[in-house]
Amino acid sequence: MKNTRTKLKYIAVALGVAAAMLSADAALADQGTGRFMDVGAAAKAPVGHVGFCRENPDECKTGRDGAVVVKLDRDRWNELIAVNAEVNKRVRPVTDIELFGVEEYWTYPSDGVGDCEEYVLEKQRVLARRGWPKSALLITVVKDTNNAGHAVLTVRTDQGDVILDNQIEAVLPWYSAPYRFVKRQSVKSPAKWAAISDRRTSTVASLAD
Repeated sequence: MKNTRTKLKYIAVALGVAAAMLSADAALADQGTGRFMDVGAAAKAPVGHVGFCRENPDECKTGRDGAVVVKLDRDRWNELIAVNAEVNKRVRPVTDIELFGVEEYWTYPSDGVGDCEEYVLEKQRVLARRGWPKSALLITVVKDTNNAGHAVLTVRTDQGDVILDNQIEAVLPWYSAPYRFVKRQSVKSPAKWAAISDRRTSTVASLAD
C-alpha cells in the first residue's frame, strides 16, 4: 500500500470539522447523522492481517470487554492527536517490497520503518497499552484518492468514528477523510472483518482534484 501524502488543504478543513465534532451534542450520534460507519456483513480478512494473526495469536484473541465505545472528552481527544503525531514522526515510510520483498506483510515497526499497516498496528498497540479498549481500536482498509489500498485506524467513540492516519496529520471524523471505506476489523473479534457501506460516492473524486 502506498505512502503518498494527501494534500495539505485537507488538514485545515479536517481540524475544523474534528473540533466541531468533539463539541457537538453526543445525543445526535444515534440520529442518523453519519458519524458512525455503516458496517454490515462479514468480509474477508486482508492476507497481511491473516499472516499477522498467525504470527501474533495473542494480538488477535477475542477480548472480554465487549463492543466498547469510548467516551471522548478533551483529554482523550488530545491523547489521540498526540499518539497519532508521535507514531507518524517516529516511523519512517518504507514499502513492504523494500523491507520484505513481498507486496503485503504486516508487522510492528520494530526498526522504526514500515508502510501504512505498520503505522496502524503501532498506534493500536500504543493506545491499547494506555488503557484504550481493543474493541474500539479497529484496523480499517480504504481506497485512497489514487484508488490504491491504504490502512487507517478507526477509533470508536461516543462522538462518532474517528481515524488516525499516516497520510494526514489531523485526527479526522471518518466521513471527512478523502477515502472510500471498504472494511474493518469486527468489534466482536480482532481476527474477523466486516464490510463497510460507504455511500459517499462523490467524496474521493471531488477531493482528488
